[in-house]
Formats: sequence, structure tokens, C-alpha cells
Amino acid sequence: MGSDLDSLPPSFTRRCPAPLAPAGRRGLEKLFEQPGRALLALDFDGVLAPIVPDPEQARAHPDAVPALARLAPHLATVAVVTGRPAATAVEYGGLAGVPDLDRLVVLGAYGAERWDAVTGAVEAPPPHPGVEAVREELPGALADVPGTDGVHVEDKGNALAVHTRRAAEPAVAFARLREPMAALAARHGLAVEPGRMVLELRPPGMDKGRALTDLARETGATSVVYAGDDLGDLAAFAAVDALRSEGVGGLLVCSGSDEVRELADRADLVVDGPDGVVALLEALAAALGPDGNAGG
Repeated sequence: MGSDLDSLPPSFTRRCPAPLAPAGRRGLEKLFEQPGRALLALDFDGVLAPIVPDPEQARAHPDAVPALARLAPHLATVAVVTGRPAATAVEYGGLAGVPDLDRLVVLGAYGAERWDAVTGAVEAPPPHPGVEAVREELPGALADVPGTDGVHVEDKGNALAVHTRRAAEPAVAFARLREPMAALAARHGLAVEPGRMVLELRPPGMDKGRALTDLARETGATSVVYAGDDLGDLAAFAAVDALRSEGVGGLLVCSGSDEVRELADRADLVVDGPDGVVALLEALAAALGPDGNAGG
């Protein structure tokens, strides 16, 4: 499978959905040595849920939550780290009230929001004044850019996402909008987060890397698995690399997409979208189960 996997449980290697790089193998060795101190974190869209033209129609892969529920009891922490509002990810993922996901954490808005299954409550910062200003100006700004018919604005409450996937030429519309959206965001103290045919205008100061690092420190993780699919996940990949330099085991998973080659090139393991993510979760659960020959 592209590396020597003899150090990993056979129940995992038989099911591992793709070749595994040596750095990822070392990260998994630490996970299997001390699963009770492992952190598993995943993006939502493109990882737990397939990418769809209308972001409001996104729902978790039908096998994703059951697979997470089988795996979660063996790990210290399972988290979803997403650009969506935390409450939206919980709703669209069907993540509330799931047996064996009673310690799940959802970090929304790139970590600015937090939902805990223990309390069922969301902690969120106050609204950023720049978001309301951009909300008012955005229709006019979009109208000034040619070739953007079909562009859709998703209002996330404390952020606004401009989706070009429904435009006649999504990549052309995306390229044309990058500069004007950056200028609009800058005028109102916001940052622009580019993604898969989407430009998100949001408050600065938080990203998935910082959110993941904070959660790893909070939980005392000795290994961290992170699965993402988009440019916003590069910060989380960098955070795992930094944790590796401190002796923490790390596995970087790309939920494969030809749209984001930079993420795939940095990953230890590239899987085939949410189907591949589910296969990975099931492989980990099998290895950590009563007959999986892993534990600690």
C-alpha cells in the first residue's frame, strides 16, 4: 500500500482505503498505542457530507454518523471543524442525540463557535459589525461583476459565503469575484476564505488550525487525525505538522478532489470523498474493536 504497514493492526490494513505515507503510518501507530488519548477531527462539507450545488441541501453521508458512533467510544475526542455555523452542522449532520457520540464537539465558523453534545448548547461570539455592512453591499457588488449570473449567497449569520458552483462558468466567476470580494471585505474589517467554488467573507482572527491546536491542547491528545477537503483545511494540516514537531502523532487525510490539489499533495492519505472517509472510519473502528488487536 505504498509503505510498510506491518506495525499496524491487520484489521486496519485490510480495510485502509488508499496508500498511506510513512508520516501517516507513524501517526497511526501512536493512535493505536493510546487510542484513549487520540483526537479525530473532520471537516463537514466534502468530508462527512458530499458537496452539492445548493449548500442548504447538504446532509451527512448516510453511513458517516453510524461509523463515527462506532469509532468514538474508543477515542478521547471526536470533533467536527467547519466553516458552517455550529448549529447548522449539527442539524445537517444529524449529530445531536446520537448514542456513543455523547462527547462530540462541533467547532463552527472556523472555530469561533462551539457546540458540545454534553450540553447541547452553542457558544458563539457577538456579531461582527462588518458582516451587516457587507450583507447590505453584497448584491450591488455582485451585480457590478459580469458573468456572475447564478452566483448564490449563503448567509451564515456571522459570515457570508459567495458560491459560484451554479454559475454558467463556475471557475471563471470565481476568478472574477476574488478581487472585488477581497476589496469589499477589507473595507469592513473582514477576511476572505477561498474554497471549492466559494469565497467566504468572515470575521478575522480564527482559523481551523488554531481551533484544532486549541482542542488538541485542551484534550491532551497524543495523536491527531484530521480530514479535510478544501483550502480552509490547509491551516489545520499545518497545525498537525506543528504538533508532530512536538512529538504528537499526526495523520493528514484529504477527502480527495481534483479541485484542491494542494491539499491532496500535502496529505498522508487521499481517500475518495465521503465514501472513502467512511471506509477509513470503519477501518479504524474495526482495528480498535474487541477483536481488532489494537488498544492501549
